[in-house]
Amino acid sequence: MSADSIAKQLHAAITAALPESEVEVTIGSPGHYSLSVTSPQFEGKGSVAKQRLVYAAITDLMAGDNAPVHAIDTLQTKLPS
Repeated sequence: MSADSIAKQLHAAITAALPESEVEVTIGSPGHYSLSVTSPQFEGKGSVAKQRLVYAAITDLMAGDNAPVHAIDTLQTKLPS
């Protein structure tokens, strides 16, 4: 599976779980990605709670020994301006 294909899957999983979100996926070294997620659903939530929402959305892509995503190197969570 190509890095671009996995990036698209990450984007789709996050936008499905957090509708109305803007998601940017940056490809790093093999299996490593950086994410920037801007979502109105982050309103009133602390940093850890925001991160948990994103990780919950991509759990399937990170589960198991042969998971296509090995690590999220950087995760930015923001509210819309």
